[in-house]
Amino acid sequence: MKNIKVAIIGCGRVAEHYKSILLSNKVQNINVVAVCDVNYRKAKSFSKFFKCNYYKSIKELIRNTNLDLIFLLTPSGVHYENAKYILNKNINLLMEKPTAFIPKQILELHNIAKKRKLIAATAFQNRYNPSIQYLKNCLDKNKFGKIITCSVRLRWCRYNSYYQDDWHGTWRMDGGVTNQQAIHHLDCLMWLLGPVEKVSSLATKRLNKLEAEDTLVSIGKLKKGGLFTIEVTTAARPRDFEASLSVVGEKGLIEIGGIGLNKIEKCEFKNSKIDFHNIKRKYSEKIENGYGKSHITLINKIINNLISKKIESPVPLDTTVKTCEFVNAIYKSDEINKWVKVKKNTTSKRLGR
Repeated sequence: MKNIKVAIIGCGRVAEHYKSILLSNKVQNINVVAVCDVNYRKAKSFSKFFKCNYYKSIKELIRNTNLDLIFLLTPSGVHYENAKYILNKNINLLMEKPTAFIPKQILELHNIAKKRKLIAATAFQNRYNPSIQYLKNCLDKNKFGKIITCSVRLRWCRYNSYYQDDWHGTWRMDGGVTNQQAIHHLDCLMWLLGPVEKVSSLATKRLNKLEAEDTLVSIGKLKKGGLFTIEVTTAARPRDFEASLSVVGEKGLIEIGGIGLNKIEKCEFKNSKIDFHNIKRKYSEKIENGYGKSHITLINKIINNLISKKIESPVPLDTTVKTCEFVNAIYKSDEINKWVKVKKNTTSKRLGR
């Protein structure tokens, strides 16, 4: 069985998580042949872990390397232009979230990948958490009946040093807690319970010094009629406390918690015998940080598909469009201090500008 030749582009914070996965032997049939970062010293240092070549530019890397797959881990604001260049060079792609800041850009990337018969995926890895998969199964089987309410809570800690680089927390390159951290949990809400009809939001900066927000709350309505609440912050102290998603239906309730949507906290359905302790044991995970463990699942699915020559993405780019529209609507509501309908032509005047 051939090894898939991979390059890592971007050697920052999230690359450390990928490094630990790739060096743990939890992903098989993969060979990291090159790394790249605009900071040449950082690229050189990172390359030592894989004993591979290192480059300062994507163009130079691709020109000098034969690749099957790229892990794109660059700052959020350059994902679109980086991904477009990589896909047009006929290379399969796994990119960190967000796919892009503008919905039409995501569709453009999806169409390029489809035309060129490439795998292109976004790392919304929480979709593959055992707890989220269990919730999806319950929703698919209509165990909840009519959805009454759902909620997302993110209470994470980022000290001000996190924002003291040239991109974190800026509107042009990142956004705040909503588009940087909570986008994972908003994606799960949208993927499981969307589409969303409308949203009303209020954002602020409570502790951190950044251009965007460190705290945001929203209320809204699903198109199927249920209501939702969102409460997200990176101003929790002194550590990450919670990343949760709960769903209340006419027939029961599930609450997923932990620091990364990794634990079944509550599960009960009317007229249904459920062994809660067994469900909690089976579908909960112990994790070290908010990244969780599902990057492993995501990467293995891509590697297996490439080996078997299946052009199938575990998180297709077009399934992330609605999440992008949702984030833009959340921000726009705060900008104009009004309810905003979530639709394809709704964009924030700040995000990505």
